[in-house]
Amino acid sequence: MESPIQQYLEELLAEVQDLGSGAPYDVHPAGREPRPGDFGICLATVDGRVYSVGVADQEFSIQSISKPFSYGLALADYGFEAVDEKVDVEPSGDPFNQISLAQDTGRPANSMVNAGALAVAGMIRGGGGKSAVRRIVDTYSRSAGRKLSSSRSVFDVEIRQSDRNHALTYLLSSVGIIENDPTRALEVYLRQCAVQVSCRDLALMAATLANGGSQPLTGEQVFEIDVVERVLSVMMTSGMYDDAGAWVSSVGMPAKSGVGGGTLAVLPGQAGLAVFSPPLDGHGNSVRGLETCRRLSTDMEMHFVRSARSGRSAVQSTREISELPSRVRRTVEEAEVLEQHAHRARIVEVTGDLFFAGTESLVRAVSELDDSVGFVVLDLRQVYDAGQLARQMITGLRRQLAAAGRELVLVTGDDAPAVTTMDDDGPSGSPVTVYRGLGEAVEHCEDALLERYGDLPTVTERVPVIDSPALALLPEADRQRLAELMERRFHEDGDVIRRVGQRFGGVHFIVAGRINTIATDPGGERVRLNTLGAGMSFGELALGTSDRQETTEKAVGDVELMVLTPEAIESLESEDPDLALQLWRALTRDAYTLVDRYLREAAVRLTY
Repeated sequence: MESPIQQYLEELLAEVQDLGSGAPYDVHPAGREPRPGDFGICLATVDGRVYSVGVADQEFSIQSISKPFSYGLALADYGFEAVDEKVDVEPSGDPFNQISLAQDTGRPANSMVNAGALAVAGMIRGGGGKSAVRRIVDTYSRSAGRKLSSSRSVFDVEIRQSDRNHALTYLLSSVGIIENDPTRALEVYLRQCAVQVSCRDLALMAATLANGGSQPLTGEQVFEIDVVERVLSVMMTSGMYDDAGAWVSSVGMPAKSGVGGGTLAVLPGQAGLAVFSPPLDGHGNSVRGLETCRRLSTDMEMHFVRSARSGRSAVQSTREISELPSRVRRTVEEAEVLEQHAHRARIVEVTGDLFFAGTESLVRAVSELDDSVGFVVLDLRQVYDAGQLARQMITGLRRQLAAAGRELVLVTGDDAPAVTTMDDDGPSGSPVTVYRGLGEAVEHCEDALLERYGDLPTVTERVPVIDSPALALLPEADRQRLAELMERRFHEDGDVIRRVGQRFGGVHFIVAGRINTIATDPGGERVRLNTLGAGMSFGELALGTSDRQETTEKAVGDVELMVLTPEAIESLESEDPDLALQLWRALTRDAYTLVDRYLREAAVRLTY
């Protein structure tokens, strides 16, 4: 099933595509003119899932988006103090190519403007048999998770058009910020700007920063966390140049743009975002890139103030309903159907907050379920807070499932999170099924599976006592004889048939209807242990507990019983002891099967 997040990105691409303002960067090799209509969006999570739409794999020049990664390499090589002596960390409010240095120190304002990037390039040296440029490209490659390269033809064009950067380089050299050959520093800088990347590469590079410096796909630690902290801090205040204040206010993610048409943004701990679209505004930022980031920040709640307290997956587990069956005691035939088809209903347990990261992991878990899964139970009882994105995405999941003949079931507990308030419009709209308890939701799925895949009704409506599974091993004549000794009784919905503490009241065989078995938990709360249906029996276990009823049996709807009373049992034991012995053997066997099942189910619940 297609992820609602993927659907959202496709819709966003179509909507933002119509923006026609701006013009592409006009410095490029002959025959490699940017196409204004090219547009791609990629979103990469910290665990390596990449969502992409549009021209996500087309390569272009990284340009100024290279600056944070070279800055990180310099910090790793020299340490913070040495780099800070060359480049400050203050936002300048100036255009990216402004010729201005601090009057007292000669330092550029920060590493995101060209002057600061040139100072950083002048610091990076070769080592281990690799040139400075090779080390820079390797760092970018490790961040992207694949081998990248720098374009010689792009470099040749750029260096012929770099009079202003030449001026900056010599100015930096004149005040001692660049200590070696200034021409070499300029060449290193322009070679790093000429590295060819795709939108997907940039998204994974951003995700590497979001992941504390660890590349999501390879697991390699490209940068240490203290370096990432510094890089993202400077990106937040200075990455969008003289548009930085508006960016922090409206988007709220550390970001960097490039005149090649790329835009990179980082949601720490959660995801990396990249957009490619060549037309630029007056600040040198991609027009579609800015609008896409603004829309994503708002719609997916990716502003750093709104983002979740944790970027960890909200999905704790997914499992078949057979691993945590309902409290309904099924017949042998029903149990066989459920065993065969239990894989068609799965429980997805969700915890924590449902903002971007939590919602993305939830949506992914459901979207990646096999198409054979017809019933999806979202257990939201441990969800503490949920944003608008969660409501929208769960609504989208429900609609997609409904359109395919599948069903989404929510479990909310006593305090239902706001996520359960969902719109219900559209051609595939249908009321979402919501339960307070997981057992009720599983019971709903079991009933639906029985109705869909069994050759028997969802609930066996009537089972004559002579057909009771508990008596199945007795000869028909013996079963008929026992039926003649029983009393027929009727109860209405809500009637208490047996109450805790009562003396043994006979063996009750359910002919029609359902009965809830209720007990009191250690906290004093009344809880349902199970539900019994037609063909099942109760009451006999009282004989094994000091002749005392340990649970309450309550009618669910109209109930018809056949009861073998204590008096009838006493009469049977005196008149036909052989039949009485066979009866107790049959009941003991049935009770043992029941207790064994409860023990196995209890073991499952203890591990859940």
